[in-house]
Amino acid sequence: MKETEIQIIELSNRKDLLDDAVNYFWSCWGKENNFPFYKDCIENSIHDPNDVPKFYLALKDQKITGTYALLVNDLISRQDLKPWLACLYTEPEYRGKGLAGMLLEHGLQETGAMGYKKLYLYSDLVDFYEKKGWEHICNGFITNGDEHKIYCRDT
Repeated sequence: MKETEIQIIELSNRKDLLDDAVNYFWSCWGKENNFPFYKDCIENSIHDPNDVPKFYLALKDQKITGTYALLVNDLISRQDLKPWLACLYTEPEYRGKGLAGMLLEHGLQETGAMGYKKLYLYSDLVDFYEKKGWEHICNGFITNGDEHKIYCRDT
């Protein structure tokens, strides 16, 4: 996939896409009763252009093809780590074509530009992030007690 085919935008730069973005993130990651959570979080992310949280869309011909977010915290048990990459999603027809890697690299660049030296994420995927150069540094827990791998990468 050519980078020129995909445009990655941060929502504060395209507020006209705010409603579409809220609906898209929620459809990918939300549950039946937590639409207000996504709406509140995303709408309030567009006020500070220099820090997290930030929500990003990958667009091809103005159609959303993928997402990611940079958050203050994404894993409740590790309040000491920040920022976090979250909500990485690519449309099924773009999987295996490099879009996820583009989004991950974009997130690292954005995080570095904000002055952060490291970026974290958590996942239960096996080998996906390792293949992208991320290091499994430890495990952490979400509020229901489930354990997940924590990954880190220098920006």
